[in-house]
Amino acid sequence: MLELLGIFSAFGLSASAGLNAYIPLLIVALLAKFTNLIELRQPWDVLTSWWIIGLLVVLSIIEFFADKAPAVNHINDIIQTFVRPAAGAIAFAASAHVVTDIHPILSLALGLLIAGGVHAAKSAVIRPAVTATTGGAGNIPVSIAEDLTSTIISILSVVVPVIIACILVLITSWIVYRLWVKAHKTVNP
Repeated sequence: MLELLGIFSAFGLSASAGLNAYIPLLIVALLAKFTNLIELRQPWDVLTSWWIIGLLVVLSIIEFFADKAPAVNHINDIIQTFVRPAAGAIAFAASAHVVTDIHPILSLALGLLIAGGVHAAKSAVIRPAVTATTGGAGNIPVSIAEDLTSTIISILSVVVPVIIACILVLITSWIVYRLWVKAHKTVNP
């Protein structure tokens, strides 16, 4: 059961890295440094170094403000296209105890794909739609909501990974239901 919870935790952390690259890594680093909720193995235990924690704090602050400034947020999203999937890969590999026992490449690839998928949906679909429909005025509240969501999912992923599994099932079910309704409206207007 602990192995399954480790995988749920890894999926939640890598998904939240798709929204904000540094928040999940900072949360993992702080929880591993100050609690017994997460235990990082070699080489991931380097995240608990004060230098790395300080760097993650600085990078979190930079990303927070860059994502709120008009025009800069689009440049930030382009840069984060490479950073967020890498952060998701690190978060997944550092927290998925059972997967890292099998092979680190698998855990890195899964984290990369999950964070990359969330980032792609955010930067290619959601943010352009918000910018277009609100004339850019909605970008700051949406960015704050993304940061809060990333923080909450990161904490819950470590503290209560079963909740993340339930949330993922509910969201997936809702998406499938909406697609089914849309398909049937198109066929039967």
